[in-house]
Amino acid sequence: MTRRLSDNSDLAILQEAADWLVALQSGDADLQALAEWRQRSSIHEAAWQRAEKILDSFRQLPPRAASSALERLENPGRRRTLRNLSLLALLAPVTWLGWRYAPWQEWRADFRTGVGEQKTVELADGTRLVLNTASAVNVRFTASERRLVLIGGEILITTGHDSGQQPRPFIVQTAQGDVRPVGTRFSLYQQSTTLTRLAVFEGAVDIYPHQAEQSARLQAGEQALFSMHTLQTVMPVDNHTAAWEQGMLLARDMPLGVLVAELSRYHPGLLHYDPAIAGLVVSGAFSLQDIPGSLTLLEQSLPVDVQTLGPYWIRLHPR
Repeated sequence: MTRRLSDNSDLAILQEAADWLVALQSGDADLQALAEWRQRSSIHEAAWQRAEKILDSFRQLPPRAASSALERLENPGRRRTLRNLSLLALLAPVTWLGWRYAPWQEWRADFRTGVGEQKTVELADGTRLVLNTASAVNVRFTASERRLVLIGGEILITTGHDSGQQPRPFIVQTAQGDVRPVGTRFSLYQQSTTLTRLAVFEGAVDIYPHQAEQSARLQAGEQALFSMHTLQTVMPVDNHTAAWEQGMLLARDMPLGVLVAELSRYHPGLLHYDPAIAGLVVSGAFSLQDIPGSLTLLEQSLPVDVQTLGPYWIRLHPR
């Protein structure tokens, strides 16, 4: 019977493959030793086949991004980070990892956060910008406008007042369209490659989808998803939508599958659940800064067990 790389006993081999991957990228690899390592077993060879896919992803990077990535390998701390990311790549499907863990265009962003991190920035006009987990933003203030570009992730904005005689418009550019706030506090979340979620807490925000004929306005207390073509159904804002700013996730009658999917945004690894438990209903307050602790709370209150496979892979299954 063929063994699978996801078995717990094979995690050490995956970690070794990640080390070899980083060594090759930095030019330190002993190719003969690598060949001997691959020949130790079919599991070693399978792990390396995955590693080669990661190498192919590196080769497909734009030249400047690839050069920047290789330069960062000279720093031991950055090498450890890349090693961890490489291990995640080996554990996960390459296409999934390419979306979540290799956003090369975000490396040069003006402001960015890693998975599980948050950052608060005060801009030159007094605007308060809070970046949630795995987020990136560019700031493009000119003489004629104040523009933020949301590259990915989620941000919370409290707009400042432009001090010039002719106040410049404030614009946030997303992949789906531009939004223009009117003295407001609001959040934007790049929920997928095709949808952005806007939630307005104070004031109002105008939405201009890139390929829509008309704009739309959301008032305080409203939220909606929008695509490049249209604004979806407007819904009331959940009072807990921005609880992440305080490092908390507040759930009320939330399906477990939805809760775990949200927690996974803050976990630097894979957080999976058995579909059999997806419909369990959860209420409570969960820390986004202590994912293992939050999972322990779930384990104590629901008929589920939490299985940890190495430092990055966690799975919930029925008890």
